[in-house]
Amino acid sequence: MSTKEQKIANFDPSQPGLADASIYGLPFTADESEIIVVPVPWEVTVSYGEGASLGPETIMEASFQVDLLHQEFPDLWKLGIYMDEAPAHWVSNSERYKELAQPIIEALEAGKDIQQSPELQADLAIINEACESLNNALHQHVSNWFAKGKKVILLGGDHSTPLGYYRALADKYDNFGILHFDAHMDLRIAYEGFTYSHASIMYNAIQLPQVSKLIQVGIRDFCEQEVSVVKSSDKIHVFTDADLKAKQFEGKTWRQQVDEMIGLLPYNVAVSFDIDALYRWYCPNTGTPVPGGLSYEQATYMLNTLANSDKNIIGIDLVEVAPGETDEWDGNVGARLLFHLCGVLAKNNGLDTGTPIMF
Repeated sequence: MSTKEQKIANFDPSQPGLADASIYGLPFTADESEIIVVPVPWEVTVSYGEGASLGPETIMEASFQVDLLHQEFPDLWKLGIYMDEAPAHWVSNSERYKELAQPIIEALEAGKDIQQSPELQADLAIINEACESLNNALHQHVSNWFAKGKKVILLGGDHSTPLGYYRALADKYDNFGILHFDAHMDLRIAYEGFTYSHASIMYNAIQLPQVSKLIQVGIRDFCEQEVSVVKSSDKIHVFTDADLKAKQFEGKTWRQQVDEMIGLLPYNVAVSFDIDALYRWYCPNTGTPVPGGLSYEQATYMLNTLANSDKNIIGIDLVEVAPGETDEWDGNVGARLLFHLCGVLAKNNGLDTGTPIMF
């Protein structure tokens, strides 16, 4: 019996998770785990609410209270899920460059032309360089895990964080689509001057030639520039929350809509899940909330349908989870959604997640 098999035999999933273990209290090392969660505690360019950089820590803390017997994926825990450790300088750099970015954001909000300020222009260049450095480091970091045969899920951080992850996926796959759950299009071009803004992630992603489709689900907020990007690109298909709900009200089932959206994706699919795609009551402290949204069940149903489809899920990121000052609700929801995403990735990739529990 291998060490991992011994750990499975000795571990009681009905008891609280081990506080000194990895995420969800699981006893497995990185080598023993099929899925590696890479945390990216970064929120340099946030322009409204803050706290996303604390998302990985918040989810980690909440994960110990997640029951491991998942109805859809009852044996998921046995595969091993391991939370990687973010380099310490990622945290310190996020704080440092976020502070440097605030005068730029404040000047723009005050209607000032930062082109007339050499100091702010210099700081902007420094921030863009720092964000590109993070992207490069993450690209290499994720590629190292891929080389070891691991399935990798990225955990932000704000929504700028997955770009290096997408570059690592682009090294492995010459054609893939992104299924993007979000309240926002994130198609602004260098928003507020920041090349790698959280509001620019999908614009930057579609510049990768390997990204052939972007399917956006639950969108509720966008600007003229983003609409122009959508209309000028044959890569992008947008399903706004208003349109999805209207079709439901008129009799089109959620399953029919899900099948339509998934049908537009190429064979290889990366999932990007911004927590604000959901109704705000699931994520009251996320940075840029918008009325409306998907229910948790709508989202997980679509993810399950994707997992059971003929598509190949190559990667997943979860971003924009921010802690509350007085409760752990955002972390609670984030931890459960992350666990579900792990199950979706594992099942779709042919790993044994067990037989779903029927009542």
